[in-house]
Amino acid sequence: MKVYFDLCVYNRPFDDQAQPRVMIESLAVVAVMALISGKQIRSIHSFVLEYENRKNPRPGTRAFIGNLLAEASEFIPRRESVSQRALELEKKGIMGMDALHVACAEEAGADYFVSCDDVLIKRLARIEDLKLHAVGLLEFISREVF
Repeated sequence: MKVYFDLCVYNRPFDDQAQPRVMIESLAVVAVMALISGKQIRSIHSFVLEYENRKNPRPGTRAFIGNLLAEASEFIPRRESVSQRALELEKKGIMGMDALHVACAEEAGADYFVSCDDVLIKRLARIEDLKLHAVGLLEFISREVF
């Protein structure tokens, strides 16, 4: 199974753990990363994930996430086909960086695009020609892990 995790998934363990949902999603990230390390999930890295992670002002977090991204099975570089698909997705209501993430996931032939962004997942659900399953982190865990 090939999965593209949005950067918000990788950042989840560094968010405010006082909120129950954040805490549960953080534990889910740990489980997912163990499955990636064990080669049970093939994760996809991209130029977009790299770009966004480089912008993180916290060096420790940036380095930790960089190490997680380095375990990916595949890297999607900037390509014209990705840019074109991102433009199509923007016309359908998906914002710039999110459109690039989804376009990279499609380019890689991902089975899933996983995010902690509920609004993004709802918008993606309305796109008829989406070439993958867009789900929240907890839905992914319940569908594919447990």
